[in-house]
Amino acid sequence: MSTILVVSGTGTEIGKTVVTAAVAAAARGCRVAVLKPAQTGLAPGEPGDAAEVARLAGSHATAVELARFPEPLAPATAARRAGLVPVRPYEVAEAAEKLATEHDLVLVEGAGGLLVRFDDEGGTLADAARLLSAPVLVVAPAGLGTLNATTLTAEALRNRGLSCRGVVIGSMPAEPDLAARCNIEDLPEAAGAPLLGAVPAGAGSLSGAAFAARAPGWLAPELGGTWAPR
Repeated sequence: MSTILVVSGTGTEIGKTVVTAAVAAAARGCRVAVLKPAQTGLAPGEPGDAAEVARLAGSHATAVELARFPEPLAPATAARRAGLVPVRPYEVAEAAEKLATEHDLVLVEGAGGLLVRFDDEGGTLADAARLLSAPVLVVAPAGLGTLNATTLTAEALRNRGLSCRGVVIGSMPAEPDLAARCNIEDLPEAAGAPLLGAVPAGAGSLSGAAFAARAPGWLAPELGGTWAPR
C-alpha cells in the first residue's frame, strides 16, 4: 500500500526541499514521487523544487509540478497577479492519489508554511492533507524562534484533526549555538511529536550521489535513516 506524506515548513527558506529530498533518498528500494503543488518565483524552464529533489534523491524519484507562477509570492497572490488559474487543494489531493497508484511513497511538498493560501477561497496545504488523510512532516529551523513557530504549526494541525508525523530540522549549523543545541531537546515538546532528523546546513550543495549516500544519516529510523538526537 502506498504512503502519502505531506511536507510543510514552519515558514519559508528553511530547508523544506532538502528535507524532502533526504526522505526520498532514504526510501531506498521504493518508487518515490515528489509532488510540488505550486512553484513560485521561477520562469518556465527553470528547475524547480521538485526537480531539485529528484536531482538530490536519485533516479528512483519522480518529480511532478502542478502549477508555476513567476513571482516569488504566496501561491494565491502569485497566481492572481499573473492572471493564472490557482491550484486548488482538491487538485493536489487528486494528483497525489493518482501518483500513489504507481509509487510506494508520495511526498507532497508545500510552499512556505502550512496555512499559506493556494487560492482566493483560502485553500491551503492543510486542506490538501485533510482530503488525503495524510500525516504532515514539519520542517523547522534550528535556532532562536523556532519553538514558537513549531508550536503554532502543530496547534494548527491538531485543530484540523491532522496528524504531525514529526519534526526535522532543515538546516543544522555545523557549530550550533546555545539556542540550536537546546532546541534539539525542546522541539519534540513544542510539536507534540518526535524529532526525526537534522539535515546539515549546505547539504543541498552536494552532488546527487553524495547527498543520497549521506541522507539516511540525517534522518531517524522512522524515516528510513539511522540518526538519533545527541
